[in-house]
Amino acid sequence: MDPTREEQLVKRAAQGDPDALGDLLMELAPQLRARIEPGIGARYASLLSADDILQVTFLEAFLRFDRFDSRGPGATLAWLTRIAQNNLRDAIRGLDAAKRPSPAKRVTSGRASDESYDGLVQAIGATFSTPSVKAARHEAHRFLDEAIDELPEDYAHVIRAFDLEGHAAADIAATMGRSVGAIYMLRARAHESLREAMGGASRYFSLGG
Repeated sequence: MDPTREEQLVKRAAQGDPDALGDLLMELAPQLRARIEPGIGARYASLLSADDILQVTFLEAFLRFDRFDSRGPGATLAWLTRIAQNNLRDAIRGLDAAKRPSPAKRVTSGRASDESYDGLVQAIGATFSTPSVKAARHEAHRFLDEAIDELPEDYAHVIRAFDLEGHAAADIAATMGRSVGAIYMLRARAHESLREAMGGASRYFSLGG
């Protein structure tokens, strides 16, 4: 990418211009794809696509661009590559973990339950800090629902469908038009975002370090 154009787009994006950020991402997409595709390999090609990774990576870029510190030409591609590699890692970890599921930890009722909320809290590395009584736990679950509602739509949908309602990743992938690998990737990123959204929830939860 031409360094001058990159600098201009980064500057406009930093000033809050979403179109500039969109143009920046689209122009860097071919280079980013070339860096990511070898990591998928034949082993995961039927379960995960580079497009899935790019879509989630670009969503993360929009959500976190205010944290991006440009250090000159090539910095944007390097930053996006790190995000994409993390997304690829999350997808592969999810696919590998799915080969050895623990049925006792999966709720399959098709609707949220106290057990599924408790399982989600555990999955994001948190614990309840309120007494384990019905009223306090219900209030904590309500706070968790509100935090989920603040997430990007795809993140919230995956958490509700997979973690709270117990639907299979393959079924969620079919309804969302995504690959199975993308569902595990979205779930991992959604958990991270949920942890951030719960930052002020010390009344209900204790978050791990």
